[in-house]
Amino acid sequence: MARPNVEAVRKEQILRSALQQLSERGVVGLRVSDVANGAGVSGGIVHYYFDTKLDLIRAAFEENASQSLERRAAIFADESADVRTTLYDLIDTYLPADETTRESWRVWIEWWAAAQRDEALADVHNRAYEVWAQRMQAVFDRVDGADPETSRTNAHTLMALLDGLTIQALMGSSVMSIDHMRQLCRHTVDLLLGDC
Repeated sequence: MARPNVEAVRKEQILRSALQQLSERGVVGLRVSDVANGAGVSGGIVHYYFDTKLDLIRAAFEENASQSLERRAAIFADESADVRTTLYDLIDTYLPADETTRESWRVWIEWWAAAQRDEALADVHNRAYEVWAQRMQAVFDRVDGADPETSRTNAHTLMALLDGLTIQALMGSSVMSIDHMRQLCRHTVDLLLGDC
């Protein structure tokens, strides 16, 4: 049996801890020592993999985006399902209904806030968001006779709705339950797809 790559495992543990810290404390409250403790390593080990705190944060944000897409890869890849079902399934996976998804969304929100003040984080965010947009557009492109511009607009419409409603749901809004969020997103998909 192949021996696990210790460096890869350790780096993964550090990123996992960084994501947890970002979700719980935000960018401003993140301390390398807390990340190290959570990963079961020393601060020096964290700095072995990431020269600066910003490098660690950037890598954690990239990891969050990658994990988000990985959790939905099978749905995006299944071209045998009809478009409406695929979009409904994707919506269900983006609802902040379980701790993994809530943590991921909290990290995204931190990313948005930090990217306003840091051009490098904004660039990383824009690249990650573009990958998400391309995957969502590819689903809308499966509609018979789909126009690429309309598909792109539809993808961005649904993404913006998910972003905004998730913020409300995570804040504990009295008007935005998970079920209501699901209903609004599905209603929007129905409007965007029409009779197809």
